[in-house]
Order: sequence, then structure tokens, then C-alpha cells
Amino acid sequence: MIKKSNFGPQAIEVRGATINNLKNINIDIPLHKFVAITGPSGAGKSSLAMGILYAEGSRRYLEALSTYTRRRITQAKQVGVKEIKHIPSAIALRQRPSIPSERSTVGSMTEIYNVIRLIFSRLGSPVCPNGHRIAPSSSISQAMDNSGEKMGKINCPTCGVEFSAKSAEDFAYNSAGACPKCHGTGQVQTLDPEKIIPDDNKTINEGAVASWRLPGRNFMNTVAATLGVRLDVPFKDLTPKEKDIVLHGKKKKYAVDFHTSTGRVYSTDGTLYENAYEAVYASLKTAKTERSLVRINKFFKFSTCPLCHGNRLNPELLKQIVAGKNIAQVANLTLGELSKFEKKTLVWLPDNMQAMAKVIFKDLDDNLAPLLDLGLDYLTLTRSGNTLSTGELQRIQLARTLRTETTGVLYVLDEPTIGLHPDNVAGLIKILRRLISQGNSLVVVDHEVSVIEAADWVIEIGPQAGEKGGKVVAQGKPGELINNPKSMIGKYLAGNAKITNLKKQSVNLAHATQLSVSNYFNLHDITIAVPDEKLTAITGFSGAGKTSLILDSLVPAIKNPQQLPAQVTNITTSIKTVVSVDAKPVGKNTRSCVATYTSIMDSLRRLFASLPAAKAENLKMSDFSYNNKQGACPTCQGLGSISLDLQYLPDMEQVCTTCHGRRFASRILKIKWHNYSIADILELSVNDAISIFAQEKKILRELDLLKQVGLGYLHLGESTPELSGGEAQRLKLTKHLLKSCKQTLFVFDEPSIGLHHSDVQILLKVLRHLQAKGATIIIITHDLDIMTNCDYLIDLGPKGGINGGQVMATGNPFTLVNSQKNSLTLQYLRQHFVNYHLI
Repeated sequence: MIKKSNFGPQAIEVRGATINNLKNINIDIPLHKFVAITGPSGAGKSSLAMGILYAEGSRRYLEALSTYTRRRITQAKQVGVKEIKHIPSAIALRQRPSIPSERSTVGSMTEIYNVIRLIFSRLGSPVCPNGHRIAPSSSISQAMDNSGEKMGKINCPTCGVEFSAKSAEDFAYNSAGACPKCHGTGQVQTLDPEKIIPDDNKTINEGAVASWRLPGRNFMNTVAATLGVRLDVPFKDLTPKEKDIVLHGKKKKYAVDFHTSTGRVYSTDGTLYENAYEAVYASLKTAKTERSLVRINKFFKFSTCPLCHGNRLNPELLKQIVAGKNIAQVANLTLGELSKFEKKTLVWLPDNMQAMAKVIFKDLDDNLAPLLDLGLDYLTLTRSGNTLSTGELQRIQLARTLRTETTGVLYVLDEPTIGLHPDNVAGLIKILRRLISQGNSLVVVDHEVSVIEAADWVIEIGPQAGEKGGKVVAQGKPGELINNPKSMIGKYLAGNAKITNLKKQSVNLAHATQLSVSNYFNLHDITIAVPDEKLTAITGFSGAGKTSLILDSLVPAIKNPQQLPAQVTNITTSIKTVVSVDAKPVGKNTRSCVATYTSIMDSLRRLFASLPAAKAENLKMSDFSYNNKQGACPTCQGLGSISLDLQYLPDMEQVCTTCHGRRFASRILKIKWHNYSIADILELSVNDAISIFAQEKKILRELDLLKQVGLGYLHLGESTPELSGGEAQRLKLTKHLLKSCKQTLFVFDEPSIGLHHSDVQILLKVLRHLQAKGATIIIITHDLDIMTNCDYLIDLGPKGGINGGQVMATGNPFTLVNSQKNSLTLQYLRQHFVNYHLI
């Protein structure tokens, strides 16, 4: 039990928690301690941590703000709990950071570049308009404090000219300091003629002009025909005049006759013609979604900006230096090299600027410390955010969240070990301990044994997922759980769990995909072999090159062998199809459910529409859908709930009072099959539905598949965007389990995200099922259980970034752990084998 104290509250008291599948639980969560919450996927861990602790902690903090401010902040909704006492203000770190835009860099994402800009503004040596170098001086900072026209104005001590010193904002490539040619992106884009006309053997009617297939441009061939261009002749055989009309024709309006498939003719007087190039530019101006931009950008080729040479800044800014370096040179340093720059700068500056410099550099050091602890020393400030791996993005997000030296805050972290190599986890634990020493409270949802071992208190939610979860099955210190028979994690803490049935084996590479890659990020002239119809783990330090090798090189090379990525120098393979399976949510909104994602919903609609009662009411298949107006509840439009706007209070979700959460119109709910309405069936779990649909072979087949992949507890009407990452992955796999997987490559990127160790075993069974059907499987992973169960392992390293990109080890895991290979991954894998008595 948690010890009581006379020195203020020692625990957050949660009473009557019922959100999602939590079963009215009462629990005390220690304050000022490191608390780990674990349990099977879908058991209710995140519901307790994020849905109650973070939601209520942040909501109560926001209540201290003014009504005006609260109306402009997205607030957490009211949580499903009767009472919470002694909860501090809360900060959360969620799973899976989003992919940054092309303008984001490591420097901007970590905010270290903000400090660098301040260093160059206040501590730099500028050049006056007449070319005289001015020594660093505190007069620049003093000038920045001036108001009005004198703000930032300084005089050159050599020629006396007055000019404006550079402010920190002037060095921002997303603002005033941007290169005038590339506008701060570091790249220029030009239309690629080969993308406009990718195959000149095609006729225009066959799609020779690719840009005319963009949305809103599919009628341009008709306009071109009006202008005298032949549409049924290969583009290469058109006359120079015809080609000029297609590629460079004047943008103007023409009278055009459009012929429909029914033979009717529509005449227009003002149809605007856009040539093949103009169609791309016009589409770019009107594009509103990221998806549209990606499609349009395929017509461009990107090259380094010739003016700024890729550093994104106005070249004028490079005149100002600090310790012999301009800002572009400093931005190209790695995070690990910035400390040397700091030391040189302090030596270079005069004595009267030391105090100010130390204040600025302390801010730099505070930003750097968690990043270095998490092993990101190899990243440069200029590295584009959209080229970072998931693990690198996760660690940057983590460092940004944890770097402030707060006191009395509740930190709630959801799977902070995602994308982290076991060696990074040690740095993570160090940071988590620092948070506690600063007087904060910490709740971490995780399955990583080393994190749970490091916790002061462990709470297990279970015993299973979904309806059979939502209870506190065990709690206590990590050591106490080892001997607790109710604890599921205890046997993993003790090393008594059975994690594999495999043994040492040799893998035949005579039948394998061979891939050679040269000069792509940190990959330089490396060759790998992926054995056919085997489970291969791609491992290594975060940033070692796993994503570059597999997702950026191998996958696109197999998908499009006629147009290999530039870095792929050779590939030989028998693979014909690639299936990428990630842990991203299934479906985009709450209208997507398990039944609609599979074909079960279509079968149900067909079944109900065939009933005599439905025919008597003249109901069709489309009527048995809550996504159609005819079948949806008229009050909630098929959502099952309505949202009430309470202005400055959080929006309130209320079960629809018309359909009572059942989504369908009343006339649809009257139609019964075996005394079940279609809404009744959606409320059933997969396991319960199996016996009911024993005679409906098509539905039964899909229900059996869901049960096979360990999703039998899910309700057919369960919202798919709310599924955990592991549940989403397994749901996606059901589509492939019924067919042959010969010559098919399945690629999994971190498939163990959100999975309990017992869930990993279920996933491995599913993967073996795919393998038995002829699949070749690649798993990019840091999970030691998955590595142990793979047939073949390819380890990259030795570290990340410029210190990575090498093949450190290849072979069967049982062979490799007994080898003398100098691999960081193998060091942890050997210890894992020892812990579970495998060697």
C-alpha cells in the first residue's frame, strides 16, 4: 500500500473511473514518484493515463485562466470519473509525432536555432555598409533596447556610418532572413519535362499529357483538339506546331463543343485553356490539401538553391561572424559539436560581454542536455525534419516536453520508448528520474521491462483487452509484482516467461532479394540480402539508416522496377507485390468501425435488405447504413451522439436522445433478423457474433479471422480510429490472411508499438501464418522479443546519423548472440537471451 504522510497529499485519488472500458475503478496514484502503467493492448491504460489524469489535470489548470483565454484554447472534454483529488497541473507526451513540413529543421523543432540567432544578433561581429568589420560589443544589445527610429542603430567606429544591427528575427529563414530566391526552403523547384510527358509513345487520348490528368484539367484535351491538335496520334509524332500548342499554348478562353457519352453536345464560349505546364502552376495555386500538394510536386524536380547553396538564408547575413564562423557554418554543426563552439566563443568575446554570453549559452545548454542524453548528438541543426526517423522525431518531441525545470507538475507520457533503441532507453530513464528529483510527478504508460523496473510504483490494468479489461489486476513496487500471481508483467520482470520456440538455424540466401544502395543520407555503398519467405528483422540505433534502406530504397525499387530510386544501384528479387503495414489509426473519423472496415457491414446490409419485412417497407441495402441519410438517425446523423457547445467550457458529448446511441433511424431498427436489429448486431463482440452467424459463411469467415489475430473482444461497431496501434495493425492484416502471399513482401515499421509482451506473441503467430502462405516479411524494430523470434537479422550502426549507415551484423539471432560481432544491438540482445535463459 502507498504510505500516508503528514506532509501534504501523497497520492492522486481517483474514484469511480468509467471512461471507455474502465470498470468504475478506484485507485491511488503516488505523487512525486515515477509510476508505470502497463497491461495488454486495449485494456484501458491510456484511458486512465491520458483520458483521466492528463485530461483532468490540464482542464483544472485551464480553469484558472480567464474566460476569454479559455474560449480560444482546445480543451479536454469532461472525463468519466466521479471524483479526483490532489491532481496537479498536467503535461502530456503522446505517441507518434506527426511528420514535419519541409520548412522544419532540427534547429527549429528543438528551438536551438532560436538561441543561435540570438547569439549572432547580440554577440556577433557585424560588417558596416562600407565593409569595415566591427568587433563584438555590448553596444549592439544596448541599441536593441532603444525605441522608435533609434532601435538597433549603431555606428561604425572606423567610418562613422550609422546602420541597423541585425536582430535575432533578421536571422530567421522562415521570416526576414530568408533567401530571396528559394524563400527559405534551401531548394528551388522547376518543372520536369519528363514528368509532364512521361511517355511520348502514348496519344493524348491515352494520357500522354500527365498534367492534364490533374483535378479540373481533364477537359484540356478537348480544348486542344479545338485548336487543331490531333488526340489519336502518339505525342512524338505530332507536328512542332501541335506540340507547341500543348506545351506552350496561350492561356485564354475559347469556344468549345463538348460531346457527352449519350451523344449530346454542350457548347461554351469561354472555356479557359491551360497548356501542359500552366496546368501544373494553376493547380499549385489552388491546392488546399497536403495530398494535393504531394501529387502536384511530382511534376517538379528539386535542386539546391544556387544563391544560398541550401543554407536557406540571405547571403548578406553570412557576413556577421561569431568566433570565426558565420551562422550557416554553425547551423551545420552537429548537436554534439555545439559545446566546442560555445567554448571558442567565450574565449573570443571581450570580458565585458562574458556575463551576457553565459546567460545566452545557459539557455543553449538547457536545450541541448536532454537531446544529448537521448543520443541525438549526431544530428545537425540544418537536418530537415521530414527526413528524420520516427525514433528521432519521438526523442526530439520528448526532449522538448521535458526540458523545462518545472516543479509540482504531473507529466503523463504515453509510450515514450517508441522508436528508441535499448541504448536510448537508458538515457530516457535518466531524464525521467531528473523530473522526479525536481519535485514533479510522473505517470508513464509503457511495456518496456527496463522502464517498468526503474519505476517506483507499477499499476497493471487488465486482465484482458476491451470488455474483459478495465480493472486494476495488480499494483506495487516492481519487485513485489514478480511474486504476485495476478500480475501479467511479473513473469517478464523475473525472466520466467516463454518468449520463443525457435532455435539456432541456418538461413539459405540462395533465394533472397539482393539490394545495393550508394550515397543516400548516411548509407554509402552497402549491400544486403533479404531471404525469401522468412521473417527478417532490420535493427540498429535510431537514425542508423533503417528507414532509408527499407522504406526509401527497397520498397520503391520493388514497386517500380522501371524507375529505381537514384540511390539504388542494383536489385535482384522475385518479389512482385509490397504491402506496408503501419500502426496508424484505421479510418479518419468515428463513422469508421470494425464492421465497415471489413466487408462484414456490407454482408449485414445485404442480409437485412433481403428480409421480407425490409422488402415490405421497400428498404434497400443503402438504407441499412448509418452513413446514409435514409438510414441514419435524423437527430445525430448516424453519429450516435451530439456535441453541445458550452462556449468557454469544454464541449460536451451527449448520447443522442432520439436513437440512444444506436445511430439508425427508428424504421431501420424495427427490421429484425433472428430477433436482432442491425444495431443489436453491431453491439456484439466478435466472439459473441461467431456463434450467431454460424450459418452465414461469408460473415463467419471474417469473424474467424478477427478472432485469429486476437481481436475477438472487439465490438463490431467499435470505432476504428480509437483502436490502439497494435489493434490497428492486426485489423489491417486480416485482409491478407485469406489469400496466397507468394512473391509478396510485407514491411512492418515498429509493429510492437503499444503492444504488451503477450500481444507481441499474438502478432508473431499472425506473421507466421502469413509466412506459411509464402510471404516474405521485413520488420523494422527495436523490440528484443521480435528480434529473438526472427529467422534472420540485419543490424545497422554503429550509432546514428554520420556515425551510422554500416551493416554491423547479419545472420540468425541465435548464431549472432554467440558471435563476437561488435554491435550495440547484439550487446542488448545477448543480455536479453541471458535474462530469459536462452543461452
